[in-house]
Amino acid sequence: METIVFNIKRFDGKRSWTQRYTFPYETNTLLGCLTKIREEQDPTLNFMSACRHGICGSCAIQVNGSAYLACETQLDDLRKTYETDEFVIEPLNNFTVTRDLVVQFEDKAEQMKKIMPWMCEREGRADNTQSPRDFAKYSKATDCVLCGSCASECRELAFDDGTYLAPFMMNKAYRFIADSRDGASEERVMAVLDNNLWKCIHCQQCTSKCPKEIPIAEEISFIRRMVLEMGETKSLGAKHAYVFYNNAHDKGMLDEMQLAVKTEGLMANAKNRVPFAVRMVTSGKLNPFHHVKAVNGIEGVRTLFEYAKTMKED
Repeated sequence: METIVFNIKRFDGKRSWTQRYTFPYETNTLLGCLTKIREEQDPTLNFMSACRHGICGSCAIQVNGSAYLACETQLDDLRKTYETDEFVIEPLNNFTVTRDLVVQFEDKAEQMKKIMPWMCEREGRADNTQSPRDFAKYSKATDCVLCGSCASECRELAFDDGTYLAPFMMNKAYRFIADSRDGASEERVMAVLDNNLWKCIHCQQCTSKCPKEIPIAEEISFIRRMVLEMGETKSLGAKHAYVFYNNAHDKGMLDEMQLAVKTEGLMANAKNRVPFAVRMVTSGKLNPFHHVKAVNGIEGVRTLFEYAKTMKED
């Protein structure tokens, strides 16, 4: 008989350890396996679950370092993905652990209030009717079940000082920003901007690991475009975007020396970047005397820029 092994990270509030559980293979979900362990082997094992149908989002955990919604994840799929019958089960990353696989959402819920996750009446709105086209702009964002998988996978949150908003909060902000019935889009955009919008490193983990396949990374890019359209020029992220845009428009390629200096300023670069720049130069990665010239066919590149201005992405 085939045997499945779960090495589960335990925590009792003070002490952490890994406990090994074995059980006979059978077709089951990840949540079903955890329930079987608790009912038949160890009633002290703590994990969260409620709906068992991928709606409440409470059962998200990590398997072999990746986030999964336990009730929707088949054991057979895990065996095929990892080509093994032994798995490491852990609580989500970037959350405070309460017990075993149970994490706290209270601090995240408090932080989410900054983006006002509720409908704000738009001045002059006569009714609640909405065209299918307008509804489609945010409908996918409403699939979020607040499971926390995106936050667990977020590479920025792993090193942030606590001010960066988790991806599911960005999604919630986008849901209302893109809703034609709402009247507080600009306030939400500025709230996201004030909480380090530009720190997203485009790793795409929030999108690739979302059990509902919500394109969160694209939503963050949408909010960034709104920030620029609103005329934001003071934040480093906005400055970086403008310099990058102008480089591509004027030369058809990136001038890395100019990018750093024009984004942060000469004095800030001299203070913060010189040691790094020296290492780049000595390793042959950067030539401080190289002058970037416009590429052949630059007029074609600029034509594309002008064409892009005539198009508005939904």
